[in-house]
Amino acid sequence: MSIFLNSSSRVIVQGMTGAQGRLHTTRMLGAGTQVVGGVNPRKAGTSVDFDVAPVGPGAEDRPAGTVAVPVYGSVAEARDATGADVSVIFVPPAHAKGAVIEAVDAGIPLVVIITEGIPVADTAEFFAHAQDNGVRLIGPNCPGIISPGQSNVGITPANITGPGRLGLVSKSGTLTYQMMYELSDIGFTTCIGIGGDPIIGTTHIDALRAFQDDPDTDLIVMIGEIGGDAEERAAAFIKEHVTKPVVGYVAGFTAPEGKTMGHAGAIVSGSSGTAEAKKVALEAAGVRVGKTPSETARLARELLLGA
Repeated sequence: MSIFLNSSSRVIVQGMTGAQGRLHTTRMLGAGTQVVGGVNPRKAGTSVDFDVAPVGPGAEDRPAGTVAVPVYGSVAEARDATGADVSVIFVPPAHAKGAVIEAVDAGIPLVVIITEGIPVADTAEFFAHAQDNGVRLIGPNCPGIISPGQSNVGITPANITGPGRLGLVSKSGTLTYQMMYELSDIGFTTCIGIGGDPIIGTTHIDALRAFQDDPDTDLIVMIGEIGGDAEERAAAFIKEHVTKPVVGYVAGFTAPEGKTMGHAGAIVSGSSGTAEAKKVALEAAGVRVGKTPSETARLARELLLGA
């Protein structure tokens, strides 16, 4: 099994005809994702050809070749024509709010927002709109979500790891990739990069709850970073509701106070949001916290395999 995304997911790409949209649609198709359409009002009725080379788990069973993906004039039109239930957004920041609201209004249940640099006020507006309509958002400013061997929505490389028994939720894209690589011998049910903006659609707690309920996930890896109190809130949730083992890593132990580090939400103010405070909270909830990503991977391996 997996969470939020599986082999039956039917994906449309908002911004598919742009440079980044084309690049990553090619990669998603190569991973076996069911990309069923793109959205561009100016190019409705056309199609885009993608030269697909299968990669990742199951690549040997998927043919290489050209895949033509149709372009629709709106998300609603694409959903009606294809039965899409996921949209991934590669749209510039100035237009991202409109793209998300369009996907929500079209009734797409899962919207993955890759775009970086969206104004927080815009995110607050479309996040509230999504909540009001029962739509799950992942992101913004994130690598997306991958259920290895099933589907890959976003920019995560599909050939890092295969399916397995771990669940991964991370604020950091690059640390998502590193952890997938470090634990590739075990594999993952689903890996989610939730993004590091001050407002995000899916939180650590959302992913922890889903992994706890997923019978195929035996251990959860959680990566946080400085800034805010999301990790402290996740620790409280783990203590009360998670019975599966959790290992964690918090990026930013050496970050200087008051300086934004990498993500808009990764900023320490006084004693609030420090890596040490987050580590203490997580360990108090029974989470094994590594000092480095590699140590975190070793802890996960020890807990799961006893080695």
